[in-house]
Amino acid sequence: MKKHNPKNERMKRAYLVFLKEAKRQNEASVDAAAKAISRFEEYTKCRDFKAFHFQQAVSFKAHLAKHRHEASGAALSKATMNSTLRALKAFFQWLALAPGYRARLNYSDAEYFNLSEKEARVATAKRTKPMPTMEQIKRVIAVMPDQAVLERRDRALMAFTLLTGARDSAIASMRLKHVDLEAGCVFQDAREVNTKASKTFTTYFFPVGDEVAQIVRDWITYLREELFFGLDDPLFPKTAVGLGARRVFEPLGLSREHWSSAEPIRKLFKKAFEFAGLPYFNPHSFRKTLVQLGERVCQSPEEFKAWSQNLGHEGVLTTFRSYGEVQPARQSEIFSALQRPRATRETQDVDALAKAVAREMRAQQGA
Repeated sequence: MKKHNPKNERMKRAYLVFLKEAKRQNEASVDAAAKAISRFEEYTKCRDFKAFHFQQAVSFKAHLAKHRHEASGAALSKATMNSTLRALKAFFQWLALAPGYRARLNYSDAEYFNLSEKEARVATAKRTKPMPTMEQIKRVIAVMPDQAVLERRDRALMAFTLLTGARDSAIASMRLKHVDLEAGCVFQDAREVNTKASKTFTTYFFPVGDEVAQIVRDWITYLREELFFGLDDPLFPKTAVGLGARRVFEPLGLSREHWSSAEPIRKLFKKAFEFAGLPYFNPHSFRKTLVQLGERVCQSPEEFKAWSQNLGHEGVLTTFRSYGEVQPARQSEIFSALQRPRATRETQDVDALAKAVAREMRAQQGA
């Protein structure tokens, strides 16, 4: 079977460069597009892209619907099918405008990669994702051991994630100089911190309890005063590994280097939740917990806007759409409360917040 087509390879390479350099997509998005195109080529046995016909898209959709995972035997999810087909649609639309392909391809043929309306709704439906309660997170932090230096680091990292809501990739790249304990904030400088979409912003400590903030303060003080770490040293250094007394490689303490990825942080979280006897929640889920807290404590549109901005969101709609789903138990509480008369002040606050959200929605639609 033909494993590659030189003409196709050249066009794929050009398209991936276009996505990265012109469309400014990140590596993960570019890799996803490359994977989708390769999957289509595998199905067509690397047939020349110039021979593309809309019937190929129709039959490929049927192929995906029948595909089963080799390990589990499960069918592809509608979300996976949708993302694969959307990537192919975008690729063939780009290809139909490329020199040498314009006369051979019909731009509209790429539309045949669309799922049915029903399938698309299933694929893009928002589903409530589990999140830890504030009490669960604090329980995990409370029972984490903190005698050895690596244990102290891990506990401080867990507390810092709750205190700031920072993403794990950002935490892995932070330096001591980015934290201002006196002002109670973190400067997420995109020049040095791996923030989402390379945004630079300041995060002030969330009101999650003095005991959580104190763990972070003690850790930073320990790094500065006992280990003599400088401002450019990592806030949460990676583990130093070397030959131990048993002549095998083992953890030897802290290095002065950053983690190369956020994977060790996720492993740390999993271990901590298991130790506490609780189901695992990843670092990103803490942001959802903080949004839920903000929905309860913020009393005005301005306060919730500041809360949203503290998470690095440019608009409150991002907070509502991506993180603000109401959990079923809380939904029940809200509707029970709605049966009772409200104080005038509370009603005014809710009305003001609703109007502020409506204004932002109109502004985005008009943009």
